Order: sequence, then C-alpha cells, then structure tokens
Amino acid sequence: MAKQKIFQFELHDDGIAVVGFDLPGEAQNVLKEAFINEAESMIDDLSAQKEIKGIIFKSNKPKSFIAGADINMLNAAKSLEDAEQMSRDGHAIFNKIEKLKIPVVAAIDGVCLGGGLEFALACHGRVCSDDKSTKLGLPEVQLGLLPGGGGTQRLPRLIGIASSLDIMLTGKQIFPKQALKSGLVDEVVPSANLLKSARKRVMDLRKGQKKKTSFFSMKGLQKLALESNPIGRNILFDQAKKQLLKRTKGNYPAPEKILECVEKGIDQGLEAGYAIEAKNFAELVMSPEAKSLISIFFATTELKKDSGIDSDAEVVTIDKIGVLGGGLMGSGIAYVSVDKAGKLVRIKDISKEGISKALNYSWKIIGKKLKRRFISESQAKKTMSHLTGSIDYSGFEDCDMVIEAVFEKLELKHQMVKEVEENCSKKTIFATNTSSIPIAEIAKAAKRPEQLVGLHYFSPVEKMPLLEIISTPKTADWVVATCVELGKQQGKTPIVVNDGAGFYVNRILAPYVNEAGIMLSEGVAIEKLDKALVQAGFPVGPITLLDEVGIDVATKVAPILEQAFGERMSPPKAFDKLIGDGRLGKKNGKGFYKYGKKAKKGAKEVDESIYRLLAIEPTKHIVQEEISERAILLMLNEAARCLDEGIIRSARDGDIGAIFGIGFPPFLGGPFRYIDSLGVDKVVERLQHYQEIHGSRFEVAPLLLKMQQQGEGFHA
Repeated sequence: MAKQKIFQFELHDDGIAVVGFDLPGEAQNVLKEAFINEAESMIDDLSAQKEIKGIIFKSNKPKSFIAGADINMLNAAKSLEDAEQMSRDGHAIFNKIEKLKIPVVAAIDGVCLGGGLEFALACHGRVCSDDKSTKLGLPEVQLGLLPGGGGTQRLPRLIGIASSLDIMLTGKQIFPKQALKSGLVDEVVPSANLLKSARKRVMDLRKGQKKKTSFFSMKGLQKLALESNPIGRNILFDQAKKQLLKRTKGNYPAPEKILECVEKGIDQGLEAGYAIEAKNFAELVMSPEAKSLISIFFATTELKKDSGIDSDAEVVTIDKIGVLGGGLMGSGIAYVSVDKAGKLVRIKDISKEGISKALNYSWKIIGKKLKRRFISESQAKKTMSHLTGSIDYSGFEDCDMVIEAVFEKLELKHQMVKEVEENCSKKTIFATNTSSIPIAEIAKAAKRPEQLVGLHYFSPVEKMPLLEIISTPKTADWVVATCVELGKQQGKTPIVVNDGAGFYVNRILAPYVNEAGIMLSEGVAIEKLDKALVQAGFPVGPITLLDEVGIDVATKVAPILEQAFGERMSPPKAFDKLIGDGRLGKKNGKGFYKYGKKAKKGAKEVDESIYRLLAIEPTKHIVQEEISERAILLMLNEAARCLDEGIIRSARDGDIGAIFGIGFPPFLGGPFRYIDSLGVDKVVERLQHYQEIHGSRFEVAPLLLKMQQQGEGFHA
C-alpha cells in the first residue's frame, strides 16, 4: 500500500484500486492547490500500473466527499488570463480521469458539490449513500460563477439539457433519491454497502454494461421531442433564457453565461464547449457581481464563528423555550425552535384556539416534509411531541428562555416581563420580538434587566434567514452569546446590534419606503415605483412590501422612528388616510393592490381607488433610474449613520443585515460594499444633488463626509 499526504490507495486481489483521500487540517475535502496537484500525480501513477483493472474514488473524511473548490483560490486570479487558465487546469485533470482506459467509479458519501461533483462527473460511474448528509449539486451560480471544471458540458450529456439547467441555473442541492431518478448516480445504497456497490459498478463497466434511458419515460420523451433535434433545442434554450431573465432582471450575468456554455457545447461539440466554459468562467470571476456575492459568502462564514461579544462569557445551554403569543410570529419562532434547533417548546396564548393554530402551523410544515419523505413518520411525531401549549403559565417554570411575540404595545410588553419573572426561574432569559420599540424601554419593567434582550425575527420566520439580536447597555454578555448560539441552531444568520429606535434593519428600511411614498404623493404611479426597485434588484417593490407587511404595522413603527430621528423619517402625511379607510394591506384584502375576488387571476393590479383617497393624479413621469436612486441613496445614508452611531458593529454586519433582512440586492454586496463600488465621492455628490431639490432628508451622513475627506472605503 502506497501512502501520500492526501491520497492513499489499496490494490485488491480483483485488480480494483480503492483510492481514498483526506485533506489534512480541513473539516471537509475541498479542491485546493495541494489537493489538485497530488490528484494529478496520483492519476498518472495509477494509469501506469498495468495490473489495475478499475478504480474507486472515495473520501476518508466522514460525510464529506468533496465540498467544492476552495473559494480563496479565486483571489489568486489577477487577470482574465489567470482565471481562464484556472478553468483549463481543471479541464485537464478531469479529462485525465475520464480518458483512463479502465473503469473509474466515484463512491459518494456526504456532500458532493461544485468541483466535487465535476470530479465525480469525470468518473465513468457514480454510486452514493442514502445518508442524510449526502447532497449533490453545482451551486456556483449562487456565487455569481459557473462550473468551470467541465460541469456545463458533462452534466447535460449525462442527465439531459433541461434537468441539468434546472440544477445549474438554481444552484440547488439534490438528495440521493432525486439524483438516482435523474440519472446523476447509478445506485443509492446505505453507507455500509457503498464500497460493495461501487465494486459491482466497476465490474459492470468492465463488462461494457451501461445505464440505458428509456424513451418511454417523461425524460426520454423530452429528450426525443426537444433535446435530440436543433429546432427543439432552440425552443428549449429560448424558453430557458426568457425564464431566467424574468427572474434575474439582467442583474446576474452567471445564468446567461451557463446557458451559453451548454448551448454552444451541445451545438458545436465538447472542445468548443470547454473553450467557452473557460472564457465565461474567467469573465465571471473578474465580474463585480461575483466579487459581491463571494464577499457575502465569506461574511456569512465569518458570522458562523462569531459569538457576538468581545468578552469570553460562556454560552448557557438552552433546553426549553417558552413562546408568548400563538400568532404568525410566535408560531414561526416555535417551529424553528422545535424543528431546527431541537428544543422543547411551550407556547402560551390567551385562547385554546390560538394554541391550536400555533401547533397546526408547525404540523403543516413538518407534514410537508413527511409527505416528501424528507423525514420519517417517527421523526415527525417525535418533533411534534416536543411542542406543547397552554393558556396559562403551567409548564413555564423550567424554561431557560422565554420569547414574547405579542402586540406592539409597551404596556403589554411590560406586563409580559413581570409575568415571566413571577412564573419562571431567576435564570430565565427574557427575549422580546419587538420590531421597533427600544429594548431599554421594555427593560424598565424588569427586575433583572441584564437578562433581557431583543430577538427580532423576520416574517415568515421559517423562511427569512436573518435574526437581529438587540442588546442594551445592561444586557449581560452571556445572554447575548447564548442568543447568538440559539439563532445559529434555529438556522438563522444572527447579527448583534445595539439598542435604538428601529434597531438596524427597520431603521434603514423606513427612509427607503418613505421615499417611495413621497414619490407616490408627487404623482408617480404605484406600479412604476415597484417596477423600478424590482428592476434594481429588490425582491419586491416598496409599495408591495407595505401591503405584504401590513399598512397598520408600518403606521405603528413610523411615529416611533419620526420621534427618534425627526423630519428625515417622516412618512407622507397623506398616508394617515389609509388606516381611516380600513386599508391594512394583503391581510384584509384592502391595500394599494387588489386582492381576492377583486383581483384578476394571476395578475397584480393596482386598486385605482387609492389615488382618489390620497387625492393624487398618477401622471408624473420620473425615469426608473431616478426612482431607484432616490430610494436606495436614503438607505445607504441611514446605514452609514447606524455604523457611525455604533448601532451595528461593522460594515460586514450592515451588509448581511440588509441583504438577509430586507432583500437588498445581493449582487451589489450590501449597502457598504455598494457605497465602496460607487465611490464615496459619488454617493456624497448625489445626496447633495437631491438635498438641493428635496430638502434636509437627503442631508449627507457625517461619516460619509469624513470618509470622503480621508479618501477611505468601508471594506479593505
């Protein structure tokens, strides 16, 4: 048995070499320079040994085949030529594997993503375990990149054009059974049988046995009708491009370049496909969109290791959580706590109906997972058994933490604090899910203010990734650190912010939404406002957002922010009429847009009566660029104020908070990276331009003026 630093192999009596790899010092195997160089010499060594009749590649690292390429390698590319060579080097090594004269099979147990899947695609066969850790995919598009190791060429030829585009254009990860159904792997077996299955696959390949695709399956018929002839392929690619542009609005170049690689490779052959893949890969590596998306990846990776505090205070174990309020927020918090974090959860509501609705909320989500066979019936029942409810404080005495999600009334919050301190342990952490009331105000009712903290979840809780953890000067470090750890267990990306009206996310959102409202008051049509900001990269427009969140919620937050920050946070005066007219938004079917029976099926239509109510003629023309610039500049300006005032700890946290909390366009990298890319000079100049026209709400944040003088940016 020959041993090397990363690779080792055993040659068995049947002539099959089992090659194991384990990258030292890493939690997962990744394709970095040392791995690639050693792999190349290993392949040359194996191909020279005539007694070897077949090869099985497997990972010696538990639950990790290859997690992908090391993103840090991209920093080494200083030019288009460097980046293109990186792709060509990947082609060369994977082609060596593919051209081996003996069968090569990848035995996949654990994550197999990006370059790891491209490695497996270069093998002649693939088998994988049915372990829950096993996931396959090409997620490069999520970083603004494309598979640069031949993935755009091999995957379509293996599983078909449509199926491969679905994987590459979304970057989604697929489970073993899905991989088997698509033809991506040849067999799925328990981890204990993986090598046995891989050995059998090698033997079958030696006998010349290949997997056959039936033309009588849906996949086979699709290939026959669309993918096997030029006219059909043109239709498929045209439809794919229309769909992706509808989704990306042209803001993300990677999907279009993936599509180009697949189309050219299929139409003009492998060599042309590899050439365009390397060229497009290089252009994407050097693009500002990829640099922004990669910066988000690194920021979230850093946050996973961040305790949220500067001291070495220890995290307290949270076993049981109490939730006050069985509404949408309380139900969502209960679900992520019981299902994601695996905690015991006790819900308290004022009525049995409220408890029933909260329990049913979790069951609906868990039931869907059961129906799709992501979990077993016993797992579903076990999870639900950890979730209970009550209309009083019975079962709360041993809660390690209580999270309140009741109405936004200070008196009610004070009542909750007092009741929890009376009915729970002296060690119980009290967390408030308020979205706007300063935590220090709520803490005035507490006997133990050091154990009171803000946990601001976003709706819907089970889908929104951000958690704002708000500390006051009195909040103990161990409480903050414990909440950060809980947030991670709940599947959240937590950022720690200091107390203040609106905290961070709602504070930067308010002037953005207000400006849209002011432009509406000036006579700009609702659909034009929303379209401009969606085109700029936001998931929904600001007026749609008001309807989604609830106009009543926005009007409760607005006075708090206006009182704290003055005129620059003043909403349009005409909006006072909305609540008086009973317009709460989507929740009651009456807002800026039509809902229910009034709305046309499949269409989003403005409720024209809103213009009469607000005494507006929607005839004013402002170009899209000005609409988006006015709204976004105010968000950038407020973000700078938040950093200057210490509301957020860093520009990194500010970028992640905006992207994960309100959908700030990821391809721009967050407010602070966007300021850097525009240049502080440019941002200051545009704010001053609008200040001359529209007044003091555009007054430049002091930090931006200071940075302009010093010639600094927010990120190195």
